[in-house]
Amino acid sequence: MRRPFDLKEHPMANGKTYTGPAILSAGFRPFFLLASGFAALAVAVWLAIWTGFITLSSDFSPVDWHVHEMIFGYGAAVVAGFLFTAVPNWTGRLPTRGMPLAGLALVWLAGRLASAGLLPLGPVAVLGVDQAFLLLVGAMIAREIVAGRNWRNLKVLVPVTLFWVANLAYHVEAMTTGSASSGHRIGIAILIFLIMLIGGRIIPSFTRNWLVKQGGTRLPVPFDRFDGFAILTAVIALAFWVLQIEGPIATILLGFAGFVQLARLTRWRGERTLRSPLLFMLHVAYGFIPVGFLSAALSAAGVVSAAATLHLFGAGAVGAMTVAVMVRATLGHTGRDLVAGPVATGAFVALTLATLLRVIAEVDGVNRDVFVESAGILWVCAFAFVAGKICLAVTSDKPRRKRPSSAAGHGDQGR
Repeated sequence: MRRPFDLKEHPMANGKTYTGPAILSAGFRPFFLLASGFAALAVAVWLAIWTGFITLSSDFSPVDWHVHEMIFGYGAAVVAGFLFTAVPNWTGRLPTRGMPLAGLALVWLAGRLASAGLLPLGPVAVLGVDQAFLLLVGAMIAREIVAGRNWRNLKVLVPVTLFWVANLAYHVEAMTTGSASSGHRIGIAILIFLIMLIGGRIIPSFTRNWLVKQGGTRLPVPFDRFDGFAILTAVIALAFWVLQIEGPIATILLGFAGFVQLARLTRWRGERTLRSPLLFMLHVAYGFIPVGFLSAALSAAGVVSAAATLHLFGAGAVGAMTVAVMVRATLGHTGRDLVAGPVATGAFVALTLATLLRVIAEVDGVNRDVFVESAGILWVCAFAFVAGKICLAVTSDKPRRKRPSSAAGHGDQGR
């Protein structure tokens, strides 16, 4: 039975029928590279804006531009890279590649330029350019799923469509009110939902395969009704968070969702994966979700800043999980061993420290600027190293070695 959310690159992608550049042979290649490079560049620009060195002519306020680009620039590129790599495995069709993939990447780039005010466009035109990317992603994914008669995976279009609507809402809210406080919460909430759904499948699966290879007997609990309950509880809690509902009920619900997500994480035996940093990263990244919910509960009670929760969810859960998945997928799909190495490990540690420093900045008002700038520098360095590692892999392939069946220990080879 074909596993859902399988990240293995379609075998035919490496056949003789494709003669173009390697970077356009599969969806993860351009979009993971663009996402990681952009994450470094956009935060470097944000630091320059924060410290007063430059200004942008964007129709967004500086803060709204920064948040929008992290969610709907970086986040959308990662989602596209994941989907255009997974869908061929669901449908049995060749992956989107070559000029269509290049064209889609250019649409994404146009959205980034327009949002930064680097194109001579008004707010409505900027909205039109920026929303085109996710609209095209949804349409192209739908075409492949329908052509492959893979009806059960049509449901993936629901979060993609919601993400597209959230981007539209972000622009409209910014144009009409001057700020997009609700829009960024909606975008982050959708990404958190995707991490809970997809992470809840791949993390225990990869962990189980690796532990079996190591001879372990205490294995992760497979996806069951508790996972469904955990996701449902979290979705309700996220609705309270998006709507900025405060008070005792919101505090209890958000706190309960946090503890349920923590219980879910402990069922995956992450403490037994310390000897595999690439695998352990996934568990650490998911850990930001329960911590984020607990922070949201304290925020609803008026104890901590709302910005702390935003960064735990955004920089922590979304940033760390996407890095862990991008590095893992890139290594596996380009014929490399699933070993993090010092570059990826160091980048992940830097990213984790950046998130913690950014949260501390919301607690320590006296040294806030120092913590914000330190967090930004660590973030830029982390993603610069990730982008370099991905670039070396996606622009060429190592010859694929025939692996024994047990070599699928991490779960994304040999499927």
